Amino acid sequence: MGTLADMLRASTDLSDDDIDHLHALVADWALLADLSFADLLLLVPVRSGSASGRGGQTSGTEFLVVAQVRPTTGPTAYHNDEVGSVVINRWVVQNAWREHRIAREGEPEWDGGVPVRTEAIPVRRGDEVIAVLARDTNLVNPRTPSDLESSYLQGANNLALMIAEGAFPFRGSSAELPESPRVGDGMMRLDGAGKVVFASPNALSAYRRLGYTGNVTGEDLRTVHRALNLPATTPAVWHAIGRRRPVEVEAGVGSTVVLLRAIPLFPGATREVLVLVRDVSDLRRREALLLSKDATIREIHHRVKNNLQTVAALLRLQMRRTKVDEARAALRESVRRVTSIAVVHETLSQSLGESVPFDEIADQITSVTVDLASTGARANTRRSGSFGRLPGELATPLALVLSELLQNAVEHAFDGSAGSIEVRVHRSVDRLDVVVADDGAGLPEDFQLEHSPRLGLQIVRQLVLGEMHGTIRLQAGPERGTEALLSIPLSES
Repeated sequence: MGTLADMLRASTDLSDDDIDHLHALVADWALLADLSFADLLLLVPVRSGSASGRGGQTSGTEFLVVAQVRPTTGPTAYHNDEVGSVVINRWVVQNAWREHRIAREGEPEWDGGVPVRTEAIPVRRGDEVIAVLARDTNLVNPRTPSDLESSYLQGANNLALMIAEGAFPFRGSSAELPESPRVGDGMMRLDGAGKVVFASPNALSAYRRLGYTGNVTGEDLRTVHRALNLPATTPAVWHAIGRRRPVEVEAGVGSTVVLLRAIPLFPGATREVLVLVRDVSDLRRREALLLSKDATIREIHHRVKNNLQTVAALLRLQMRRTKVDEARAALRESVRRVTSIAVVHETLSQSLGESVPFDEIADQITSVTVDLASTGARANTRRSGSFGRLPGELATPLALVLSELLQNAVEHAFDGSAGSIEVRVHRSVDRLDVVVADDGAGLPEDFQLEHSPRLGLQIVRQLVLGEMHGTIRLQAGPERGTEALLSIPLSES
């Protein structure tokens, strides 16, 4: 079906600014659904020869449902997805569209055996109505009127009026974040002077956990926050009123942390603020534990890197004291392999999380390997393409494989003469393809990787097939030299 923008561009004559306005509305309309105990359907006029596509020009306009949201505070009116359906003879919607006013249905409609009360809200942007918002309430289980329901619905009605006036969604305000409080987490209504006229049970509980033992209802929020020694959080509410946009702020006392979202409501001459309250103490504790765990893991990688560097230094010392050339060469290769692993741990010790930007590792390994392996003129190297970020469990064997392939190219392709080595990288969603190509002497005619006596190539084959579950093959280059082709599957995560 495509995205909301795709549907709007394909079926309507709405401008890009209109589409942006509807995107902003949909991003933050869960607030209205929860306050209303109702489903919301966003309907837009369908482009056709008989309809103007803008408000108030024709009757019998066809509307397309382009978005839908269900409430978390009450039963849904629609168990099926209504997006993509076309609405024609729903007169409450037609009246809101033609008359540019909130229209209410006299009698409930029945949908699949469920009585549904409908209210249609014109969505205004500037001087024009560009869509209609249907607010549909499931009446199968009527609720007993209560202060909570009345306060929710009063806030919902004010928000609906703002939509009809073009004052909601808020201009220049980002939509609520995933951790932002919802209506069900806790809600307070404040009058224009900052007095709490209603606080839901969950909001009262949150303030109890902060340490406030009195009744929040009827108090000035500034007084409440001064009693909790939280005066710095109170201005957020008045900033919300003055700037006419939501403001979020955290309030913490001891181990209790509460997230407040102040939402100004200003339809007509009304001035009030909804304050949504969410206790995020457990969330912040988990974040602190993750940060502590992450710091511990980085420290472990740092210590492993230091230990590997110590091992490499000891091997170098032993190499200098060894008189047998074959033993010296073996120790030199061991230094290079240990150094390659240390580079990965050094990068992991500086990274957040267990993935690393592998490009810098590859470039560092290339430089170190070519320097250690070159006995004559140094080979020219370059990399094209990007490895991106790779998990640590893949980065370590890949670093060793890259080091061995580069070492093999320097030692056996050029035999001390000048040459070039290119590392070509192509990364797709689920696969990493790497080619290490040289312009050297090429492969022996009877070369077979699986039967190669070289320890380095045996290590490469074991790591690629065993640890990375990939494939590796060596072949002649298109003109000269050798190409090592490596293909590694990447996990979806």
